[in-house]
Amino acid sequence: MKVSKEAQRTARQLFRLTLKKGKVDEKTVRKIVAKITEDKPRHYLGILTAYYRMLRLEAARRHAIVESASQLSNEQCDEIRTELQKVHGKDLTAEFILNPDLIGGMRVKLGSTVWDGSVKSRLDNLRSALLA
Repeated sequence: MKVSKEAQRTARQLFRLTLKKGKVDEKTVRKIVAKITEDKPRHYLGILTAYYRMLRLEAARRHAIVESASQLSNEQCDEIRTELQKVHGKDLTAEFILNPDLIGGMRVKLGSTVWDGSVKSRLDNLRSALLA
């Protein structure tokens, strides 16, 4: 579904109203969604679609996915979580996933940012450099 510029603009304004001290206020989100679905303004489906996308992206910015080639100990997980929270805020959550395809090392994804220190990515980079 293509969202009109007007709907995008309205959704951005609503999203700004949703943020309290840099965090999403769930109570405000519920009120906004209820009001839009009740009043059904012009392009309301586009507004809700864009608003949902912004909320989803904000939630992804607060949740880190850490993939490692081998099982991490609880101490290692706590240390990684603590370091990420120092840089990105105390409300950051972390999810730890075992991914043997990485061969070694780890990959951290936070929102749209990915830090890839895996052996697999290094081998892929080397392969593409040799073929180029």
